[in-house]
Amino acid sequence: MTIRIGRRQFLAASAAAGAALNASAASAENDAAVLRKGGVNTPLPLPFDPAKIKGLSEKLLISHYENNYIGAIKRLNAIGQELAALNFDKAPGFQINGLKREELIATNSMILHEVYFAGLGDGSKPGADLAQAIDRDFGGFARWRSEFLGMGKALGGGSGWVILAYDKHGKRLVNSWANDHTQNMAGGDPLLVLDMFEHAYQMDFGAKAADYVKVVMEAFSWSNADRLYAKYSKT
Repeated sequence: MTIRIGRRQFLAASAAAGAALNASAASAENDAAVLRKGGVNTPLPLPFDPAKIKGLSEKLLISHYENNYIGAIKRLNAIGQELAALNFDKAPGFQINGLKREELIATNSMILHEVYFAGLGDGSKPGADLAQAIDRDFGGFARWRSEFLGMGKALGGGSGWVILAYDKHGKRLVNSWANDHTQNMAGGDPLLVLDMFEHAYQMDFGAKAADYVKVVMEAFSWSNADRLYAKYSKT
């Protein structure tokens, strides 16, 4: 038996189906936005007394922490809100590229600043396991120090990071170079970080970036690097 429907019935049914599809798409879009808004980053406290880091002033360290580290977190949270509200189906490519690039910059700034601050303290030495790995991968602590210090001086007058990282791919330690926040080595977990952006030293050292590098090398506290190496090298 053939069932025939009139033109009006067909149009009504089509309109109802279209409305249902639109409602479903809108619901899915809203759900995605709600999920995307979930990530809110909060700053960690300074892990040291800023008045007691030899060679670096309290004023410099507090300015660095408040303006650059906390500033990066504020930017990251604001970018997250923009991304949550963005319709990726309709947004132009330049807008998506710009937001995602800024998200990467702010995220890496947050993470690297946390490792940098966690590495400042009383001028200790690496623990036994990390010291052994440094000997294995660099031929000794003196060689590692020479390379790390030289990379820091080479970035003086510009900007960037020097990073002692654990390379998960090669299962070894490497000194990684980056002249901005988007050039970190893929698969490299930072253990110890030297911030070579001018905000990290200009207030105390002016243009004498090499003097800053020497001071920080003497102020490194290795307990956090030991902890991170134990974590990353066993995964």
